[in-house]
Order: sequence, then C-alpha cells, then structure tokens
Amino acid sequence: MRIDIPGGKDPIAYVWGEMVPGIGAAAANFSLAVYAHTTLGLREFEAARLRIAQINGCAFCLDWRTERDGTKVEEGFADAVRAWRTTAAFDERTRLAAEYAERYALDHHGLDEEFWARMTAHYSQVEIVELSMSIGSWLAFGRLNHVLGLDTVCVLPSGATPAGGGGGSP
Repeated sequence: MRIDIPGGKDPIAYVWGEMVPGIGAAAANFSLAVYAHTTLGLREFEAARLRIAQINGCAFCLDWRTERDGTKVEEGFADAVRAWRTTAAFDERTRLAAEYAERYALDHHGLDEEFWARMTAHYSQVEIVELSMSIGSWLAFGRLNHVLGLDTVCVLPSGATPAGGGGGSP
C-alpha cells in the first residue's frame, strides 16, 4: 500500500472518507450510482466493467461480480471478456461494450465514425452516455485504488479478500 493507514482504520474508509471527505464522498456516491441506477443489461454492464478491471489490474475489481436480482454472469465470463473479439459467448451489444471499454481506456482518440456507426446501431444515445459514465467511473476509481495499493485490502461482500489481499472493506 502506498498510503500510511493508522492502526485499526479501514483503508478504504480512511482514504476515501477521512483523508479527502469532500472529494471521497462525492466519488463514492458517483461510483455507487453507476450500480444503483443503471439501465444497461447485466452482460453489457459486466463486459465493460470487467474489461476496465483487466486493463487497470485492480484486484478487487477483477474479483467482483455485479449481482442483480440474485443473478451474476456465468463462470468463464471474464475469460470471454478477454477474448471479446472472437468469443462466441457474446451478442453484439456485449461485444461492443467490451470493445468500447477497451478503446475508451486505451485509445479514446481512435473512436472513429465506423465505431460510432456500430455503437449507435445497437445502443441508444442515453445508453451510450450511461455506458460512458460507467466506464469513466471504473477507469478512474479502479485505477486510483490499484495505484494506491488499496485494491488488495478491499473485502468482497462474501468476506474474502482479492487475490493476495489482506483485510479492509469496500
């Protein structure tokens, strides 16, 4: 971890809440809103989220699976996200969500007219804005947590820590 955490303090709550309360609370609310108010399908949502997690290398984000009404994506979904170009497991919306996440993170200047023609053929303008804001949230906050070393001290809702983690809570 790159930040000194006082003994007995939860690393995430300390960094996000106590160190920068005016910024951290707003960031946390934005991060939570992406999950609470999404209108995107679970597979599209998770394809974009997991692709950003793979790019960021955030241990917590890689281990996390969004659940809706007791449903999560299937085992092996993360592997399909890695292979988004060729997997048979995705419909066109899911494939586009993974592609958009990757290009948003790695080559946003390369989002050309051909890409936007495909995107607008499968997503409404509202969905594109929502997906863009979601990707921005995951890119920023997953990267922030990874860079500061917080991603290995988050605790999943199951109580498990991400690979190599040790303690804390989201």
